[in-house]
Amino acid sequence: MSTADTLLATARTRAPGQPYAGAVTPREAWELLQSEARVRLVDVRTDAERAWVGKVAIAAQQHCAVQWSTWPDGAPNPDFVQQLEAVAQKDEVLLFLCRSGVRSRHAARVATENGYAQSFDILEGFEGDKDAEGHRKSVGGWCKAGLPWLGA
Repeated sequence: MSTADTLLATARTRAPGQPYAGAVTPREAWELLQSEARVRLVDVRTDAERAWVGKVAIAAQQHCAVQWSTWPDGAPNPDFVQQLEAVAQKDEVLLFLCRSGVRSRHAARVATENGYAQSFDILEGFEGDKDAEGHRKSVGGWCKAGLPWLGA
């Protein structure tokens, strides 16, 4: 069994009863992206979040951005599925990323409902939860894990 297969098998055990394939930690997501060309990260944060906060530093062919909600009103993106279909194949392993791991779960669910059977949530998101002072990037998430990212 390859490293990717082992990681995905573990991920499948983390989301029992969820309507998507599973959940990976940020570090596991990075390992999957490094070890398997069929894996793609789907950043569902708004364009503004990526521009102002930062984004994952990975090869363009393994990354795409499809907003789950729109800026500045936060309304659901009515074209989410159509936009996902334009950038991802149904046989790819898709790892959904948001700020803290909430929108990514919804995106993985909707993707699964639309034929993307290998849809996984990235736990903790890009910035993680807020700390005691209300700041992010210090409690969980891609940034806290020390994984590559580009600042705004």
